Amino acid sequence: MKVYFGLGSNLGDREGSIRTAVQKLQGADLRLIRLSSIYETEPVGLLDQPMFLNAVAEFESELSPRELLNRALGVEREMGRVRAVVNGPRNIDIDLLHCGDLVVDEPDLVVPHPRYREREFVMRGLRELQFRDPGASVRPARG
Repeated sequence: MKVYFGLGSNLGDREGSIRTAVQKLQGADLRLIRLSSIYETEPVGLLDQPMFLNAVAEFESELSPRELLNRALGVEREMGRVRAVVNGPRNIDIDLLHCGDLVVDEPDLVVPHPRYREREFVMRGLRELQFRDPGASVRPARG
């Protein structure tokens, strides 16, 4: 299935962090198809912080949404992500946006990402990748 991640960074080597995160996400079970352009964007939420660079990555995978979330969180940890302030500055942020047509609604995992349509930096990357929203054709996730 096609899987989409949103990536962002506003500390340090922003572009390098996004590209490194994409490399670290990849594996035999998560294959990169393409990466959108990298866009500079205004912060959301906490406005008094540096500008972000954002991109969307399209992958092919049969991993479950939980496994995909764990992979993203592991890459964030490996890259030194510190969650000190909600919506605060960060060297890397990886959001699981979509997993094929799967829908998950759990306390710590919601797919599709609940706010992806509200974020122009996400929608811009998805449009560039010609993302097709599965809309009503959804099925519950396994595992």
